[in-house]
Amino acid sequence: MASIKTERLLLRPASINDVADLHDIFSNPDAMAFWSTPPHISLAETEAWVATTMSIDPREGEDFVVECSGQVIGKAGLYQFPEIGFILNPNSWGRGYAREALTAVIDRAFSVHRLPSIDADVDPRNKASLGLLQRLGFQVVGHALRTWNVDGVWCDSVYLRLMRPDSKVN
Repeated sequence: MASIKTERLLLRPASINDVADLHDIFSNPDAMAFWSTPPHISLAETEAWVATTMSIDPREGEDFVVECSGQVIGKAGLYQFPEIGFILNPNSWGRGYAREALTAVIDRAFSVHRLPSIDADVDPRNKASLGLLQRLGFQVVGHALRTWNVDGVWCDSVYLRLMRPDSKVN
């Protein structure tokens, strides 16, 4: 898998050496507030997540660790084509890093992987992510109730889609 360099970020494949840094994110209740699983309790959970990320078949997805100035600040990618996902350490929020990372991932998804569209499944309470995706051109294509049970709490979904600019609209 390739790495992507943006103005401020490096998006690169995950390695086992990322477990501690990613655990800081995946164990953070603020970062995980709208994730599809509860915060990680043990390093072993994060290690398993990293192993899964490292084993993604490149024909089926592509997920990146996001670094800024050599520090891991999150992850962004398409863990299973065509669904995009991202999470950043809360101490990195509000600086435009998510937009910068997602722009690079989207560009690669369309230019290299030639995906006709990219989908997102967002908790409707996650106003920041919904706003970011819409500013990137994603359109709401549906809503569903009780789609994720996270630690005994049912969460809803807003489905969004971004069409490749040269795709025909269905």
